[in-house]
Amino acid sequence: MSEDATRRYYESDDVDAFYDEVWGGEDIHTGIYERAGEPVADASRRTVERLAARLGPGPGTRVLDLGSGYGGTARYLAGRFGCRVVALNLSEAQNERHRRTNAERGLDGLVEVVTGSFHDVPYADGEFDAVCSLEALCHSEHRGRALAEALRVLKPGGTLAFTDVMAAEDTPPEVLRPVVARLGVDALATPSFYRDGLAGLGADGIGFDDHSEQLVHHYVRLTEETEARKAGLSKVISPDYVEQLLVNLPLWTDAARQGRLRWGIFHARRA
Repeated sequence: MSEDATRRYYESDDVDAFYDEVWGGEDIHTGIYERAGEPVADASRRTVERLAARLGPGPGTRVLDLGSGYGGTARYLAGRFGCRVVALNLSEAQNERHRRTNAERGLDGLVEVVTGSFHDVPYADGEFDAVCSLEALCHSEHRGRALAEALRVLKPGGTLAFTDVMAAEDTPPEVLRPVVARLGVDALATPSFYRDGLAGLGADGIGFDDHSEQLVHHYVRLTEETEARKAGLSKVISPDYVEQLLVNLPLWTDAARQGRLRWGIFHARRA
């Protein structure tokens, strides 16, 4: 997906309203669920907590969040650990909302929101103690370049942690095209792509916390919420887009049940 297409996707009124109403408008990524029927927003926040444990932030550390969306991760890191966060994101519409929310919660002194691309990070080598990203790389046409940029701006020994929705190693891209069509993506990365890419860039301590089983829970919950709230959603989301969601979301559930998808937390250190 091109950067212009990604920007248009996230600045669509329908997409924005869906993430706000169904996903909670804070952490818009796959959740880690502990019980049936758990709110999507609670499970999505648990993902941020697990990722933060891999990052190891603290007061005085500087963290870069790539593809920061509405800013849920940046605010959690700043508020919980007292670290300084730079939130880099393509969509100025999302960034304006991010800045407003930071100010409302008294976190604008710790979180700096920057409009820009993770393919060309506007910071010098070794500026950050940690870099994170949550399900933003799936939109990239140049994921290897994004990984290289993430490691470049890390200090030696700095930590990278990210999540992404991926294809299973043996899944042909064409099988998932109907699934990922809503995102405007042609193909997903695989776990081996990220593992090999990180190794090729000289990263140390590469690991993958595989939570692929969560994908079924997550897309079942999204489908349940969309169906249950269909009438109300149609007041803030176009009826056609709601119907598209109710066709597309079960495709994600089916692909996950068939073992076609992978998801989890990658983590590594810059040598």
